[in-house]
Amino acid sequence: MHTPRTPARRGLIVASLLAAVAASAGAQQVGDKTVRFVLPNATGSGVDAITRAAQPALAKALGMSVVVENQPGAGGVVGLQTLARSAPDGMTLSVVSNNVVIFPSVIKSLPFDMPGDFTPIAIVGATPIVLVANAKVPAANSKEFVALLKSKPGQLNYASGGNGTILHLATEMFLGEAGATAKHIPYKGVGPMITDLIGGQVEFATAALPSVQGHLKSGALKAIGVGTPVRTPAAPDIPTFVEQGLPGYVVEAWFAVIGPKGMAAADVKKVHDAVAAAFADPMVKEVMAKQGNTINISTPEQAAAAFRSELAKYAALAKKVGLEAK
Repeated sequence: MHTPRTPARRGLIVASLLAAVAASAGAQQVGDKTVRFVLPNATGSGVDAITRAAQPALAKALGMSVVVENQPGAGGVVGLQTLARSAPDGMTLSVVSNNVVIFPSVIKSLPFDMPGDFTPIAIVGATPIVLVANAKVPAANSKEFVALLKSKPGQLNYASGGNGTILHLATEMFLGEAGATAKHIPYKGVGPMITDLIGGQVEFATAALPSVQGHLKSGALKAIGVGTPVRTPAAPDIPTFVEQGLPGYVVEAWFAVIGPKGMAAADVKKVHDAVAAAFADPMVKEVMAKQGNTINISTPEQAAAAFRSELAKYAALAKKVGLEAK
């Protein structure tokens, strides 16, 4: 039976809709201002997964809305350039991986100084790096995979999220340890890389575990090994390369929160405290554990020191594996 929509009934419907909209808006907006997290990574990357998992808790801790903007391109240079040009008021921030300290070693003409044009706020933690292959690649472990690479020197293609990224360097480190060669195919971000990896356009890649977990579970990709010193609780079935006979291959991707150069001490403290609170949130901690991330919040001073020491570390590694600035 049709019920006529009287003015009173229409008013109730409108009121209900407005309440629903208000509730939805309240879930996304905590205050009148908005903090932008400009990510120099594509949707689907490990950094993207981490930031979006923490987004609601960050908004709560900051007392403001938080939006995540993916600005991939040039291996991450595009998004970082946006951040470097932003006002140092704590309203534009970024979550970055250790890609950023590799750039000076592999890119000749950076449009910014790293870390001089930025304010390191906190090293947040680390995420496991896993070497994955297309499901049809005829190898199930490191020994078989290395044998396959050596049987076809330089013929297999590997992908990365861009030249000079941690994923690029991590694969070159693996090839160096294995005594094998392969052809590098750089992509403009991890999302497109994974799409082609699943499709078979490239045979293998290294990736942050959170970005490929679903594909490993579905069987679309296979894990050859993980770069952590010991097996990660998030994927205990994936053996380390150490236990598979490559003791020199240990690599992880750390991630950090940074802002533009010149942030006031009070703004740095506010953001740092919010980051610490967000990653201590029980729901965020649960997601981080499932992704395999370890959380260990540094101070701003420790973050600044880590950026400087990591610059030197990766410069040495880039030289060791023969990467040259282009």
